[in-house]
Amino acid sequence: MDARLNYFAEANAGNVLKHVMAAGRALKETALPAAVQELVALRVSQINGCAACIDMHTKDAAAAGEDAVRLNLVAAWPEATVFTEAERAALALAEQGTRTADAATGVDDEVWQRATGHYDEQQLTGLVLLVSFMNMANRLNVITRQPGGGYEAGRFH
Repeated sequence: MDARLNYFAEANAGNVLKHVMAAGRALKETALPAAVQELVALRVSQINGCAACIDMHTKDAAAAGEDAVRLNLVAAWPEATVFTEAERAALALAEQGTRTADAATGVDDEVWQRATGHYDEQQLTGLVLLVSFMNMANRLNVITRQPGGGYEAGRFH
């Protein structure tokens, strides 16, 4: 499959995307634990069907030492026993924050309260920014059919 657009070859897109990529790198520096960041980025990308981001976040997480079983079970996290309560709270918030059109309610109070029980305000801010960022990145890639499979771990970070 070929991408519809090459963002890095088009001058205006490249100008904007350098800032988008900088924002992505800045998100890595938030107080949210790195493992949670990768699990959340992977789950949001799975929901949105973004092959390029699934490829990237699976490989980056594996390169950082994440277990293959956990990566494979992110798609079915509610039924999986391999995630901590804090990770489950982050995945629930990410799922509701991504599926806003499904119920038009956004993140409900119960999910938000679970997240606040595991993460402080700095971490919650990082989590909300990450979910929002990943939804934007997924849309950029899905609209233009950016393929997955060729990413090399660490390329964008």
